[in-house]
Amino acid sequence: MRNLLPFISSHPGGRSALTCRFRCGDACFKETPNTSDNEYAGDIIAGAVSRRSMMRAAAVVTVATAAGTAALTGPGVQQAEAVVPAGHGHKPGHPHRPSSSGARGLRFSPVAPNKDDKVTVPDGYAQNVVIRWGEPILRGAPAFDPEKQTAKAQAGQFGYNNDFLSLLPLRGERGRQVMVANHEYTDEILMFRGYDPANPTREQVEIAWAAHGLSVVVVQEEHRTGRLGPVNRHPLNRRLTATSEFRMTGPAAGSALLRTSADRTGRKVLGTLNNCAGGTTPWGTTLHGEENFNQYFANGTTAMHKRYGIGAGETERKWERFDQRFDLAKEPNEANRFGWVVELDPYDPDSTPRKRTALGRFKHEAAQPRLTSDGRPVVYMGDDEKFDYLYKFVSSKRMMKGNSRAAREHNLTLLDEGTLYVAKLTGDSPVTEIDGTGKLPNDGEFDGSGVWIPLATGTTSHVPGMTAEEVYVYTRVAGDKVGATKMDRPEDVEPSPRTGRVYVALTNNTDRGKAGKAGADEANPRNNNKHGQVLELAENWDDPASDGFAWRLFLVAGDPEDPSTYFAGFPKENVSPISCPDNVAFDAHGNLWISTDGNKLDSHDGLFGVATQGDRRGELKQFLTVPSGAETCGPVIQDRRVLVAVQHPGETDGASVENPASSWPDGPGRIVRPAVVAVWRKDGRDIGV
Repeated sequence: MRNLLPFISSHPGGRSALTCRFRCGDACFKETPNTSDNEYAGDIIAGAVSRRSMMRAAAVVTVATAAGTAALTGPGVQQAEAVVPAGHGHKPGHPHRPSSSGARGLRFSPVAPNKDDKVTVPDGYAQNVVIRWGEPILRGAPAFDPEKQTAKAQAGQFGYNNDFLSLLPLRGERGRQVMVANHEYTDEILMFRGYDPANPTREQVEIAWAAHGLSVVVVQEEHRTGRLGPVNRHPLNRRLTATSEFRMTGPAAGSALLRTSADRTGRKVLGTLNNCAGGTTPWGTTLHGEENFNQYFANGTTAMHKRYGIGAGETERKWERFDQRFDLAKEPNEANRFGWVVELDPYDPDSTPRKRTALGRFKHEAAQPRLTSDGRPVVYMGDDEKFDYLYKFVSSKRMMKGNSRAAREHNLTLLDEGTLYVAKLTGDSPVTEIDGTGKLPNDGEFDGSGVWIPLATGTTSHVPGMTAEEVYVYTRVAGDKVGATKMDRPEDVEPSPRTGRVYVALTNNTDRGKAGKAGADEANPRNNNKHGQVLELAENWDDPASDGFAWRLFLVAGDPEDPSTYFAGFPKENVSPISCPDNVAFDAHGNLWISTDGNKLDSHDGLFGVATQGDRRGELKQFLTVPSGAETCGPVIQDRRVLVAVQHPGETDGASVENPASSWPDGPGRIVRPAVVAVWRKDGRDIGV
């Protein structure tokens, strides 16, 4: 038996200190914002939820199987055709022969773990850089010159640190699609030569404002390959930045909690910040989650500021020196205007994006809708913080079909009216069987049932002691009060378009089980959880609007040689090692694709595909790895193309413009640039078939 793969970092989550410093304001080194003593799953089990009552609840879902719904089924078949996964019998970089084995859509030779400073893809596949930070996309924008960059130039160029990606159809323009990208954060040390963190200049700050936000850019497919490239100066191309105008909509819009000296209406906001993952709606818009917004605001003083991770002193980037709205001592409500889901209409370059208050305010990792049988959207959301919660929103309005003006105007109101819920999970095993090591309980699975607890509907609060406006603005506190389950960093949440099952990436939580912190429970079964897990849930009766669900852990990540790992019952000797699941997406075959953030094993981050159905359920294979210091973000899986956002390449401790840790994507002597990459099969056939 080989040795377990070594850890690559002692830093929480596997990320470099430089990444944590600029992406989330060193959240790992600060007090966990959730200090509430609300019940968590282990307490509930010990307090008297019997296994029999759990099974009765889960039976509601099981019965639905006969009607063809998305009930949870037993572990995957233990025997399967062997594949040689990454790290099992191959040296990094050793070429593989094309593989015909595996679940449909996953028939490729898995990439081995490696630390190569490039995007590594399977044998038989090709790639290209679609667009880089700084490439001009708007009319009049100059070519990128890092030595002469200006805020005006950056406002017309592709932004920094691309994350969520969406590709939408473009009628009437053959071979073209509309790509929408988030730009999560800036790393000024890697952007500016000679950057002084203690004394940033106004020009550097204004460039950073312009490098945040969103990009809309039309892309053109090259005939006969999967190569994509930007269509510069297309009429739909657009940049939204930290100073663009956004509208607050929904039940909290206009609240006194959202008013500032610059906006006494509480309805007009400048900018969107730290946009992480997102979603694409059935009505043709995109959703963008504002995540680690707390790090941009200085001089937090209140308990609410602390609950949202806002510090008491100055910020890393010192923006408060150049705009007083980032100083909470002067504008105490400005931070309340961030931490929302933003909806953008990429087909209307003149539209004002909307921040949807009905979906609550927290560190939104993502927001992906599905429709009920009568056409109402349901949006699943995770709050990316240790010990925070899983949410959903159920609209009270039905989607109108078609592309008429009336339909589009109606559909742009769908996310303003409905009910916001938070999840409470209970396990079906005795608490004594959940010992914090990841050992499976006697029934062979981590599973149970759950309820969706309503928080607010329109102007009605369901949380004692809080108004509806307070629930929407201080959603974390509402979750505390109703006893939601403390989870291990809920990141991307994605419903399967084939089965309706919902998959939740829980990235990691090294504080689980520490003194004074919540210990292991059946949904979060490992203390000092370095590698994370993926939760699978099925709504009762396959109804997205249901108030209850059954759940199980689909994957418990890590080195397959580690006895605490689990791959839906699939033979562990036939899977790739995976650590820290983050963004997720589905392909047309129903396979779940998982990108990682902070791989704690001996490899760079990557993209993985895993079968969710059939005899090969749990078969997980690595499709690519990203360069040194980088994170894999925003996967889009099309029939003949995979897109990934390569975020923060070269972001390792000690790196700078003068001392680069990567030469990607343009080679030695060129500045390191985040970029979007397309991957396709050289023979032109579909991915993985």
